[in-house]
Amino acid sequence: MSDVNSRIGEIVKSSDVVLFMKGTPLFPQCGFSSRAIAILDHLGVAYDSVDVLQDMEIRQGIKSYSDWPTIPQLYVKGEFVGGSDIMMEMYEAGELEQLMSETGVARAS
Repeated sequence: MSDVNSRIGEIVKSSDVVLFMKGTPLFPQCGFSSRAIAILDHLGVAYDSVDVLQDMEIRQGIKSYSDWPTIPQLYVKGEFVGGSDIMMEMYEAGELEQLMSETGVARAS
């Protein structure tokens, strides 16, 4: 498991915003992942995504890495933010946009 944790750690640190999701941004494979992508796209931030359906080690490992049982999972500047419900609550309250701004997340080009 430590190998998976180090792989996940490298992924999380490789980009300011990383979304572990089911599917891809162009073809999400669940409603929660679709909602998470819609929020990030609406915020206009640059982000990377990881399709957990393509790697079973990552799919299981991310749950223990974050101590969060569901996917999608959002990381900003290496810190776990939450799943799609938390993303939606933060987005509606203006907190997610504020977090992106305060942490200096780049805008999508």
